[in-house]
Amino acid sequence: MLTVRQRLLALLTLCLALLAAPALPAQASSGAVPGAAGARNPVVFVHGYNADPGVWGSLREDLRADGYTDSELFSFGYDTHQSVNEVLSGRLAAYVAEVRRQTGAARVDLVAHSFGSLVTRWYVKFGGGGPYVDRWVSLAGPNRGTSTAWACALWDQACRDMTPGSYVVKNLNSGDETPGAVRYATFWSNCDEVINPDDSVPLTGAANTPVGCLKHNDLLGDDPTSAGVRAFLRS
Repeated sequence: MLTVRQRLLALLTLCLALLAAPALPAQASSGAVPGAAGARNPVVFVHGYNADPGVWGSLREDLRADGYTDSELFSFGYDTHQSVNEVLSGRLAAYVAEVRRQTGAARVDLVAHSFGSLVTRWYVKFGGGGPYVDRWVSLAGPNRGTSTAWACALWDQACRDMTPGSYVVKNLNSGDETPGAVRYATFWSNCDEVINPDDSVPLTGAANTPVGCLKHNDLLGDDPTSAGVRAFLRS
């Protein structure tokens, strides 16, 4: 049977051992343990030409209903009249780096509409974004160019970037259209009044989903399209 002195010595030894134990690492600021099963990537929305982050209201609400919090949803706002390769993809890179810093996430998911598809693709393929992007989604993107962009190409750099055969379009589609370990998805309409031809949106190597007869901006609020995007983000 232990004496009082022996019990005190044992208690003192236990206390010293606890004080010497290393502290547990802090969790990422997003509240998710990095690498944990079921952990989500932050989502970065990138709007299209002559638009703003407000276009994502419907899809943001649907993602909130799926359990995302505002701290996991980000909207990149930018001047859509500037060049994809010389200006905008670099600004997107800085924005994604800040999102990763804020959330502690290793990678993000990108969801782009229209012209935003070219900006995000350039960031992934040529702007160093490949290692930091898990999933990439294009809604009605002029991925192979659109002839309607000729209407403003004379005075607007972004319109020139969207024309078929432009420097941006040509380089994005040279070699591998969907490079790296990023998972790619496109959603396109056969009634799109902005993207001509309609099949400019799908890419080789992507999950390409036709959404039926929808106008260009209607993809942003269409329930089946939203369901398809959310399923892809969960995949």
